[in-house]
Amino acid sequence: MATAGPNSLDLRQLFAPSNIRQLAAPILVLLVLSMMVLPLPAFVLDVFFTFNIAISMIVLLVAMYNRKALDFSIFPTVLLITTLLRLSLNVASTRVILSEGHSGADAAGKVIEAFGHFLIGGNTAVGIVVFIIITVINFVVVTKGAGRIAEVGARFTLDAMPGKQMAIDADLNAGLINDAEAKRRRGEIAAEADFYGAMDGASKFVRGDAVAGILILVINIIGGLIVGVVQHDMEIGRAANDYTLLTIGDGLVAQIPALIISVAAGLVVSRVGEDGDIGAQFVNQLFNNPQVLVLTAVILGLLGLIPGMPNLVFLLLASALGYLAWKQGKRVGAAKTDEVEKPATQIAASAAEMEASWSDVTPVDVLGLEVGYRLIPMVDKSQNGELLTRIRGLRKKFAQDIGFLPAPVHIRDNLELRPNLYRITLKGVEIGQGEAYPGQFMAINPGRVSGRLPGNETKDPAFGLPAVWVDSALRDQAHALGYTVVDASTVIATHINHVILSHAADLLGRQETQQLLDHIAKDAPKLVEDLVPKALPLHVMQRVLQNLLEEGVNIRDMRSIVESVAENASRTQDPAELAARVRTALGRAIVQGLFPGNAEMQVIALDPSLERLLQQAMQSGGPDAAAIEPGLADTLLRDTATAAQRQEDLGLTPVLLVPNGLRWLLSRFLRRAVPSLKVVAHSEVPESRTIRVTAVIGGG
Repeated sequence: MATAGPNSLDLRQLFAPSNIRQLAAPILVLLVLSMMVLPLPAFVLDVFFTFNIAISMIVLLVAMYNRKALDFSIFPTVLLITTLLRLSLNVASTRVILSEGHSGADAAGKVIEAFGHFLIGGNTAVGIVVFIIITVINFVVVTKGAGRIAEVGARFTLDAMPGKQMAIDADLNAGLINDAEAKRRRGEIAAEADFYGAMDGASKFVRGDAVAGILILVINIIGGLIVGVVQHDMEIGRAANDYTLLTIGDGLVAQIPALIISVAAGLVVSRVGEDGDIGAQFVNQLFNNPQVLVLTAVILGLLGLIPGMPNLVFLLLASALGYLAWKQGKRVGAAKTDEVEKPATQIAASAAEMEASWSDVTPVDVLGLEVGYRLIPMVDKSQNGELLTRIRGLRKKFAQDIGFLPAPVHIRDNLELRPNLYRITLKGVEIGQGEAYPGQFMAINPGRVSGRLPGNETKDPAFGLPAVWVDSALRDQAHALGYTVVDASTVIATHINHVILSHAADLLGRQETQQLLDHIAKDAPKLVEDLVPKALPLHVMQRVLQNLLEEGVNIRDMRSIVESVAENASRTQDPAELAARVRTALGRAIVQGLFPGNAEMQVIALDPSLERLLQQAMQSGGPDAAAIEPGLADTLLRDTATAAQRQEDLGLTPVLLVPNGLRWLLSRFLRRAVPSLKVVAHSEVPESRTIRVTAVIGGG
């Protein structure tokens, strides 16, 4: 048996129940278009006219029961299709009226006959007047008003989009929503703007339909007279009566659904709030105040007492409103009584709800960026602010270079700051601040510029280099003079990057440590399982990693780190000792970072006599800088700073090579005085490396 190929058409699949809905719209459009070119019998016209009325009623009821405009987002398309359906029916009925109108009032079907006789009593003058009134109401009042509301709604929605987008970005950066929720909200805002814009254009369909209805009416009457008199030898009076009745019936059967659709459009675009459907809002807001009902009843009652007025109608309606006001007053009074007589337990429960709870305690952001109001456009995507994208890029680069993913930077505006000031916080504590000027550029002096620039002199917030804020027109001139020129968002992003690199150890909490171990466990589950928590507590592992980060050692090679810690965990659980063993395991990578390639290691060394003094101090006072004699400490600091500066002047990384036992002590002791100095132990240097001592400390 032959089987269908992959590209063959499976009719069973095409007409499966799941595909019927997809075929409904194309089939309907094809039917509508075919009505314009194919002659239709009177019965089929009755079916389509009835269907048109039913569709208009469905659209009106759906519009009334929706809670917000976007619940009926397909409405502009429905408006187009229903308008096309009415025009196609007009064309089809016109063909039947002109070709068969001489045979009688039912020539174009029973629906047109009913609208021509029952609704207007067979009076052509009344029919023409009713048709014109309905068309004017539809064209001038309903459609024009709905179109204006849609136009204003689209304009206001577009104007409000930047603020809404910024609010979403603020909630996302604050951690109140996730990426999926932010994407959904952005999509809803865009859909709302698209909807009102589409409604503004779709309302023109109905207005054009009204104009086409009037033209079709005139053409049918004139055409009917010519066809009836010339082709069928009818008397002018009979031809005018028959064809006009058919034409008026045809116009009314099309314009009444058009009016219903226009009312539905007005209901959709004029919706405000999402408290309920239109019926519930109408009753709750219009008949909810007993005072208004009482005043209305009194006015109607007074009018009903005036002689000559329709007293029965006025007094009857006044009585009904008075009764409704009395019922509403009783309901409001009962509600107030229940509120006053509320049991003590309920009052206590309400008071308890007012008390402070743990939900009122908001956690402090690990990393935060507060900006003055002039810097808000830099963090607003709708205003082409690039800072958010740059910060996300910094987190990604940090994770690639350092080895773990830091907490997101939560951005918020702070009106207490100066307009151009920004502040970087770590766990609620300020760790950096600076000023930025959107639209200007910071020209940084790297030390070899050939001229000065006019502008606001300042310092690079990341590295403290002299700089000046200049206008964009001076950018090329600054480049020509040797300045490094960056824009405001780059200044802030660079500052944030410098700060988070300097505080990498503080950003590695227990949660990040556990996430890092879970990430490693995907490739080496047994290795991590045997280490934490079996051989080593999580907080010890965290402290080992923090010790490495404090000294500028990245933790990308977590496999080597975990293997080294696991190998030595049975001997010691001191984080400093374990970190020293890990540094030995990572020695090749550490030296490679300081001296790329196979370049000769030009290092600073200690005088042997100074090494002995420091080792004796450690043996007597433990691994603490306080054990070093003050005079010796001052000499050590001064000589180390001098040697490190000399290395930097030669373009070399200042590296101090010391015995294994002294590395931890000297690293902590010299870190604050000489931040750029790297202290390396002998055991960390690979045997293949060549060492040349360029300076000796303590040799004088």
